[in-house]
Amino acid sequence: MLASLQGKEVTIHFIDGTHVCDGVLDQIDDKFVKYLTQYQTLVIPITSIRTVSIDIKERQRYRVGFAP
Repeated sequence: MLASLQGKEVTIHFIDGTHVCDGVLDQIDDKFVKYLTQYQTLVIPITSIRTVSIDIKERQRYRVGFAP
């Protein structure tokens, strides 16, 4: 399942509630995932991952304030 996301920009959510985003899944094997961001390379154990999400459409942000 993760192999189909290799090379794509994803967000990884961990079992402790934290997450990493704006990175690319570089390598995947049966125990670890190599995740590349602009600033660092993370080698993540598969057992610490809760979910992997991919953004397919950018959300529209609501405008804040009052129109004249």
